[in-house]
Amino acid sequence: MIKVDSGAGSLHHASFGRSASVRVGEIVLAMGNPLGLTGTVTDGIVSATGRTVSEGQGSSAVLISAIQTSAAINPGNSGGALVDVAGQVIGIPTLAATSPRLGGAAAGIGFAIPSDTVTSIAGQLIATGKVSNSGRASPGITAHTVTDAAGRPAGVGIVSVTSGGAAAKAGIQPGDIIVELDGQPVPSVAALQAMLAAHKPGDRMPARVSRDGAESTVLVTLGSLTS
Repeated sequence: MIKVDSGAGSLHHASFGRSASVRVGEIVLAMGNPLGLTGTVTDGIVSATGRTVSEGQGSSAVLISAIQTSAAINPGNSGGALVDVAGQVIGIPTLAATSPRLGGAAAGIGFAIPSDTVTSIAGQLIATGKVSNSGRASPGITAHTVTDAAGRPAGVGIVSVTSGGAAAKAGIQPGDIIVELDGQPVPSVAALQAMLAAHKPGDRMPARVSRDGAESTVLVTLGSLTS
């Protein structure tokens, strides 16, 4: 977001459309500065909506409800605009898929944050300076990936819990290790993030927790991710 103190009347701002209305097959344009080439526009179609995608490359971040497009997205496109043929912004290009076999970007597979998410988050930041309702589920923890003796991911180690948050209410404490959530193994923070992306605040699920070598199961009611 940019706050303009003077001269705003001479600026022409883009209009946001409703990403909820986007349909697969629509023609879209990705605008940005890929590889430092200012003002580049690429075209394609909306390939899919509602994708859950991990950023990868060592990051545990996960995009939810992402718009998939065949419009070329390269480094420098992030933070640009994905617009429809009416010129309305329906998403913010963020990520290009990579192929381990090809050793680089996978052509024609890019992802954008949906405009409905952007306008919701931006509106909260403008109004209060923080995000109080992200729409994303959170257990209210900071954590790191725990490895076993062979160096393989073996669980999510709890560094701290948010007072009054979901984990705290369930009795989870710093030092605990979450090894399973809702019946599914969670060997890493990235795996936990991917699982949470499929849930919403208020969902209840069992968590299997290891504490000092002893395991127990607690019921966690997910809260909302805030910042």
